[in-house]
Amino acid sequence: MRHVIALDVGGTGMKAALVGTDGTLLHEARRATGRERGADAVVETILAFAADLRAHGEEHLGESAVAAGVAVPGIVDAEKGIAVYAANLGWRDVPLRALLTERLGVPVALGHDVRTGGLAEGRIGAGRGSDRFLFVPLGTGIAGAIGIAGAIEAGAHGYAGEIGHIVVRPDGPDCGCGQRGCLETLASAAAVTRAWAAATGDPAADAADCAKAVESDDPAAVRVWQDAVDALAAGLVTALTLLDPGTLIIGGGLAEAGETLFTPLRAAVEERITFQKLPHIVPAALGDTAGCLGAGLLAWDLLSTEVSA
Repeated sequence: MRHVIALDVGGTGMKAALVGTDGTLLHEARRATGRERGADAVVETILAFAADLRAHGEEHLGESAVAAGVAVPGIVDAEKGIAVYAANLGWRDVPLRALLTERLGVPVALGHDVRTGGLAEGRIGAGRGSDRFLFVPLGTGIAGAIGIAGAIEAGAHGYAGEIGHIVVRPDGPDCGCGQRGCLETLASAAAVTRAWAAATGDPAADAADCAKAVESDDPAAVRVWQDAVDALAAGLVTALTLLDPGTLIIGGGLAEAGETLFTPLRAAVEERITFQKLPHIVPAALGDTAGCLGAGLLAWDLLSTEVSA
């Protein structure tokens, strides 16, 4: 059965699949990244995992994978196939595409994890049928993927979509990027966790606890939550003013709160727009499989490009 290898590399774990021509997941697997052993060990773990996936296809599907797609975090030069930098994995300038191509003997596509997840959400997830969309996952930080006509816009230098570093409150908290009041310092899941832990005096309290308290009409939780929603709405209105997306897809851990997030967020965005057109604001559909599914799409796209060339 014709298939590709899809691999989504995270800070602590990797999700992988063998993906058929119609996008069907023919086999799924997970493995620890092993970052505690250092950057070189992480790279070798990725290569070994990919080789094991190829072997599984040969044994159980009757043939070897015809290509591979890999999504990685951090700064990525997708055109050159280089994983430039990832703080949580400790690597710099890893020629990952070349290493995987040598190990697997097939074409390999390399992509940025958020943009790759956005590709999947846009084509086969919540943005399906939308010609212009913005995918914003709310996790430890906040990133973004700009979808245009079925592809993801990377920008001239590979930094397009970094919505988490739009400054929404110039007098706000310091951000790791060197600015103050960036969106992700105020509206990420990590930011809500920090604010709720401070409000309760409980260092173990997190964003999910805050959401539950909001549902119980806890006044302190409502204040923390609304502060985050207001900051998020301000950042999103800036983004939609620049990009004019038809669909705004919100994912990541904070989106798991469902309408506890989406009801006030839609209201806050609508309240702030003037001449702009209000996009459809929807939850992501693919969960933590988005990166893996997107990596499969990258692999199939690579094959179709090579055939047409």
